[in-house]
Amino acid sequence: MELFRKKIGPVFVKENSDLTEYIRKLEGLKDRVDENLKQEIDKQIKYAKYGEAGEKNIAFELKNSDMDMLILHDLYFESGDLTAQIDYIVITRKIIFVIECKNLYGNIKIDNRGTFIRLSGGREEIGIYSPIRQNERHLQLIRKIRLDSMNMLQKRIFNKNFDSRYKSVVVLANPQTVLKDREAPKEVKEKVIRYDQLTGYIRKANEESSQPVLSADDMKEMAEFFLKSAIPSKSDYTKKFQQLAERSSKEGTSVKEEKANPPDSEKKKHTDREMAKEVPLSKSTELQGEKQEEMIKRLKAYRLQESRQNHIKPYYIFNDEQMKDLINKMPKNAEELLNVSGFGAAKVEKYGEAILKILHS
Repeated sequence: MELFRKKIGPVFVKENSDLTEYIRKLEGLKDRVDENLKQEIDKQIKYAKYGEAGEKNIAFELKNSDMDMLILHDLYFESGDLTAQIDYIVITRKIIFVIECKNLYGNIKIDNRGTFIRLSGGREEIGIYSPIRQNERHLQLIRKIRLDSMNMLQKRIFNKNFDSRYKSVVVLANPQTVLKDREAPKEVKEKVIRYDQLTGYIRKANEESSQPVLSADDMKEMAEFFLKSAIPSKSDYTKKFQQLAERSSKEGTSVKEEKANPPDSEKKKHTDREMAKEVPLSKSTELQGEKQEEMIKRLKAYRLQESRQNHIKPYYIFNDEQMKDLINKMPKNAEELLNVSGFGAAKVEKYGEAILKILHS
């Protein structure tokens, strides 16, 4: 037992974020593009800064918690086919918290099935991909990474204590968001909190935990393990803007031409072969020739079917450029689908399962 348990926190072991670098890169691109692309970049900067503000709200709460904790912000892990971008890992005396930060517009309702629904003007607007499910996948990847570094005895002890030692929590970081979870199942309700409840949540979880107290050395060793296991994120979300800027500069083409993608209702009807030609794929794609054409045909058929059922324009589901990105990247799961152009959590939740089935059936 440590003598008088020397205070060791709160301490940020890693505080920087990829978001800051992303915003910096986008800001640097603005002077190199025409007005149309500049407006799109400004929109992306706005969204990124909004997300950054949410993470800062959480950081403020953690810094002012007056608790022993080591904090790691924005870590990317990869093991086999599994990847995870984790917003915060917080190592306390008894529990390691894996935190998913959500800075969402509008209020959030969680129904009796655990479905997350965004509310706008008091009305249900759209279901969003469950951040609990997303964060639990992150937790399982951490479990795998830890187990890979252990011997058989250590693995047995670790597995026995994992669910008590590691906790997943989703933190709503927008101060204006109202969480309506009265109908939510207990196991869901316990994992979703507002950012201003975070300190109390961590303190209570530690007080109620029967796990052995970690020493300062144990906590530091764990923090160092996560730092060493993390790798630079492979995602570069500024790449598409850089490519557009370079091509616009070299060829004198306008962004309007570059991004042209009129609604399906305004296009003339094409044959299946013409439809394949209008979405040129990169040479690196695994799909070639007739397979490309068949994939495009099936994706367009699904898009049209969904648009009619939901009374929306087909390009609201995905446009041709996004379809091109889908086929080039061939995502294998919902998390990889989030890296495809135009696919946010709401779209993945609503259309992801069907799209993945089309891509891999």
